[in-house]
Amino acid sequence: MKVSVAGENSFIIYFAEQASKNVSLQVQQACVLLKESLGSVLIDLVPSYASLLVIYNPMQTDGFHVRHIINSSLSNLSDANENSGKVVTLPVYYSAESGADLVDLAKRANLTTDEVIDIHQQGEYLVYAIGFAPGFAYLGEVDERIAAPRLSSPRLKVPKGAVAIADRQTAIYPAESPGGWNLIGSCPIAMFDPKANPTMPVEVGDIVKFKAIDREQYLALGGEL
Repeated sequence: MKVSVAGENSFIIYFAEQASKNVSLQVQQACVLLKESLGSVLIDLVPSYASLLVIYNPMQTDGFHVRHIINSSLSNLSDANENSGKVVTLPVYYSAESGADLVDLAKRANLTTDEVIDIHQQGEYLVYAIGFAPGFAYLGEVDERIAAPRLSSPRLKVPKGAVAIADRQTAIYPAESPGGWNLIGSCPIAMFDPKANPTMPVEVGDIVKFKAIDREQYLALGGEL
């Protein structure tokens, strides 16, 4: 692990050069330890695939003290092998109507659309990181049979709730935005609501499962087409 200065009141901890489930679990464990050890001087923790950004209040402490606490906390990390996150099941309306790339993805994979749907919803996906927009959770890993590269020409508008695949990752678009992932369905559950508590249904370290629903159920849950 490496601890580097990231700003006037922040450090970034690098756990490994490449992401893995074990590394993600170590990031989770470090979050718990640092929340306890830094207490009120902590402003925020921003976990990612293989790193953790630590932002502290410079009016209450200094970088030397925070670095010492970080190093001390990291020395207490164990070989993480159990996920402490919650399991979240999200409904998805899989169809050509709600997922513009479902049919093409199935053809390229030499599968039927039903097989793609079954494979996708049978997976258990770890939340590795949240970005590029609030509520956009990067989930992995997708079964290699349905992995698909990003589109050569990204769409200018991907609808809110779109369930998509890019390489061996899957995600739900929390709001309408440009995007180049392969769309296979839509989820009616809001992935980000600034007025809710919590604002997102998932966080880094959680496990996401998908459950297929039909069109009628999707609309009843507030989905839009």
